[in-house]
Amino acid sequence: MTAPVNVPISSRGKLATSLPAEQLAEITELFENRREGFSLDAPFYTDPSVFKIDMEAIFGRHWIFAASVAELPEPGDYVTVDYGPYSLIVLRNDDGGVNVMHNVCRHRGARVLPESTGTTGNLVCGYHSWTYAPNGDLIHASAPGETKFDKSCFGLKRAHGREYAGLIFVCIAADAPTDFDETAKIFEPYLLPHDLPKTKVAYQQNIIEEGNWKLVMENNRECYHCDGHPELACSLFPTWGLTEGFIPPHLEEVWDRNTEAQASLEKRCERYGIPHQVVEELDTRVAGIRISREALDGDGESFSPDGHRLSKKLLGDLRDFRLGRCSMHLQPNSWFHFLADHVVTFAVFPVSEHQTLVRTTWLVADDAVEGIDYDLGKLTHTWKQTNLQDKAFVELCQKGASSPVYEPGPYMKSEYQVEAFINWYTQRVLEHLA
Repeated sequence: MTAPVNVPISSRGKLATSLPAEQLAEITELFENRREGFSLDAPFYTDPSVFKIDMEAIFGRHWIFAASVAELPEPGDYVTVDYGPYSLIVLRNDDGGVNVMHNVCRHRGARVLPESTGTTGNLVCGYHSWTYAPNGDLIHASAPGETKFDKSCFGLKRAHGREYAGLIFVCIAADAPTDFDETAKIFEPYLLPHDLPKTKVAYQQNIIEEGNWKLVMENNRECYHCDGHPELACSLFPTWGLTEGFIPPHLEEVWDRNTEAQASLEKRCERYGIPHQVVEELDTRVAGIRISREALDGDGESFSPDGHRLSKKLLGDLRDFRLGRCSMHLQPNSWFHFLADHVVTFAVFPVSEHQTLVRTTWLVADDAVEGIDYDLGKLTHTWKQTNLQDKAFVELCQKGASSPVYEPGPYMKSEYQVEAFINWYTQRVLEHLA
């Protein structure tokens, strides 16, 4: 369901498309000449001007995943979300909805809430104590001698916020894309059985990767490199992304085991009325999505060395631990794993053309007790290791893209989702530049 939201106030600010006409024409040509089926040219990953356009055309116009409801369960709870030049406050209001505001004081521009998370009543800027209500209205500005100061003109600038099935999304555009509601209708039936409003944060990890945000997303969208994830390969079948007829000999036995496990999982899902079908519209809609429920190896329950559950508490109204993982990819900045015993969310926030923040959050049932129902080290081990390995892969690619001898290489058949992401990305930027 969509939670109540505040009304956005448009403030476009300085646009990357105000670049000199010659430079903008060169960048537009770069996008128009993008070679299908090949990785991007080096400037897509290294050029500060392309990064500015990314912030305007992608992160400045589209819905991005910000947090889960478990991160701000009570009124007054907030998180701050930073990407590129932007900082947003996402705050739970008294009505149960979310208020989303730019984290920029209307007096001298100081960050109103410098912490990444916390609880607040009114929002008080630490510089000159300008004070804002939870909806962003300015309610106090101590200004001796000011007799004609109109506080109603200086509320925090607002953005759009939406909550679906326990996930919170934000958009800073004046007019947010309208098709996200339709995408939410696709994923809500898959997520609702996990009941995210009845989860809590077990752990959150922030990693800065020395790589462009698109390299982070590309790396996520394929398993061609999954031999480099030994911990993950214990439970995640490394045949993900492969199709019949393209199975290398060393994975044939794994493919057969995966096929059998998937058939068993689908029967179990049908017994419980849980959707499992693959929906893949990564580059055929503005709010691109891929979602499915897929079997895990071993016991088929969780991301552990033997596939066994990592928490003793089932989520929501689920009745079986052996439900594999519901995997969801959303353009442009997130992916998720919903299991019977816990949930892992991933959010990607660009910092600069060569730096990206990757935020991973582990959620467990709100009545699960650490040390009794789950061991935090075991719960987080697989993805902590996998994240470090992915960080290394991304940074290798960033170094390569910065080399004078770099040139785009072809995507393999198993990397079709990388191609879909890049196609989605170039479509959106070209629409904006047009």
